[in-house]
Amino acid sequence: MSAGSRGDAAPYTGLGHRLAEAGHEVTLVTHARFEPLAAGSGIRFHALPVDPRAELESPRGRGLHRSSGGVGKLLRVVALARRLVGRMTEDLLAAARDAEVLLLSASLAPLGHAIAEGLRVPSMGVYLQPLAATREFAPPVLGGGSWGAAANRFAGHGVGLAVEHVFAATVPDVRARLGLPPAGIGAARRARERQGWPVHHGFSPLVVPRPADWRTGLTVGGYWWPYDTGSRLPDRLEEFLDAGPAPVFVGLGSATVPDAARLGAQVVAALRRAGLRGVIQRGWAGLAAGGEDMLTVDDVPHALLFPRMAAVVHHAGAGTTAAGLRAGVPAVPVPVQFDAGFWSARLVALGVAPDVVPLRRLTVDALASALVRATREPAYRERARSLGARIRGEDGAAPVLAALDPLGG
Repeated sequence: MSAGSRGDAAPYTGLGHRLAEAGHEVTLVTHARFEPLAAGSGIRFHALPVDPRAELESPRGRGLHRSSGGVGKLLRVVALARRLVGRMTEDLLAAARDAEVLLLSASLAPLGHAIAEGLRVPSMGVYLQPLAATREFAPPVLGGGSWGAAANRFAGHGVGLAVEHVFAATVPDVRARLGLPPAGIGAARRARERQGWPVHHGFSPLVVPRPADWRTGLTVGGYWWPYDTGSRLPDRLEEFLDAGPAPVFVGLGSATVPDAARLGAQVVAALRRAGLRGVIQRGWAGLAAGGEDMLTVDDVPHALLFPRMAAVVHHAGAGTTAAGLRAGVPAVPVPVQFDAGFWSARLVALGVAPDVVPLRRLTVDALASALVRATREPAYRERARSLGARIRGEDGAAPVLAALDPLGG
């Protein structure tokens, strides 16, 4: 069960496919617009009614652009999510009634755990970000970094409570319907912690090592790669790739921007100043570029495209960051919001990105300078190639498979 953007759904198609190959019957429960991602994977699909792209493009969603980030934007998102989650509850309940085990993303964990408890079925978390409080870094959804050990941990608990507040109006009703005693949001969260509720994290320990102060039951096993049916790229894209030197990919995934035309012009100018060709992914931002040295594409499998790039410029979402690392090519992160700052900093620390170019401070000069370094200084490609090979050797689905066996899943 997952809710959010494309990046909050795609990794679970691959995880679900692995579970199905092992003999499990798997249903992905997420927004209807992401059903095509599961096609051919051998897993079932149960649609949730909310369309996340439509919500981001609504007046309420566009209001998020007015937040500079950090705590203010997080509170705006919590308020928006609280209005939406009630519309998904009936479908979550309906899907869960047919399940023997619930695997819950971070975006639905508090509600999903209450449903599992009420239906008396086991559950576990399957998270894409390191959300448990730790002294080692500040909460990724607030940009990461470090505010000092005590402040990092305190802020982590605060973010955890903020997520619980998303479900403050729905969980009490669900608990009552399923015959559970009342429990405040803080009490429910503490109960999960005391019970050692298991959470598996779908990112590489080479990218984010498991924090030493995490409790038992929190594991970091490796990435879950989106299921991909494509065996080749579109002909038009193949022709473009064959027509010249390796280009640079530019895409913002499911992020939205207030002025796509202006941003697209800046991107093209920076690529040309750096002497590079570009593959521009339209994405939810609506980017586009013209000219013989630029090609605009829609959704293309990152696993096929990224290894053929000179570098990837992306919004540093968890999934796109992972895809770039897997491909073994340098990155130029352009973080937009939330955990993007955290993943951007990791790319720089790992030596596969020369610098972070935040979207709010993006200029032609800044992007061009980062592109020149990423594509012409061999150290970035060498480190990216080495790290990519090690990441491709990991099996992130194995810990989840192992955990399902004693549950009878």
